[in-house]
Amino acid sequence: MDNRNNEEMNQEMTGNVDADRFRVVLCGANAYEKKYYFNNKFDKIPENIKEELHIICVLFTEEVGGIFTIGFTPYGDVEMDTQHEEGDLLYDDIGAELLMKEIRRKKAEMFRALSIYFKVTFLHQDAAELLEQDDEEEE
Repeated sequence: MDNRNNEEMNQEMTGNVDADRFRVVLCGANAYEKKYYFNNKFDKIPENIKEELHIICVLFTEEVGGIFTIGFTPYGDVEMDTQHEEGDLLYDDIGAELLMKEIRRKKAEMFRALSIYFKVTFLHQDAAELLEQDDEEEE
């Protein structure tokens, strides 16, 4: 990984800095530069989850191209985003939307856990209350 700091990488991976100002990027991949980025603020996430996120991001960009990120909204919800350079004729808009829906469906449990982790660790919400809400939503 190069010597840029997390903020610079976060801004590069999210594209429009103003629009994504309050979005926290967890990880992302860039098909143009053949790079993967993981935000070191999340180093305490288990290695197997980090590896799974790495695989998701890289496979996404290999399949549809562009730039793909997984991050958190200001409320702690997991959000996926994809962008592409203007004039990129190889980028698959429809495939990108379908693949994000499939990822969200297949990785729903992992995304719920990541959301709870973010809310507890960074938003300082009560873990017991969040777990109780999550149990109620599953019923």
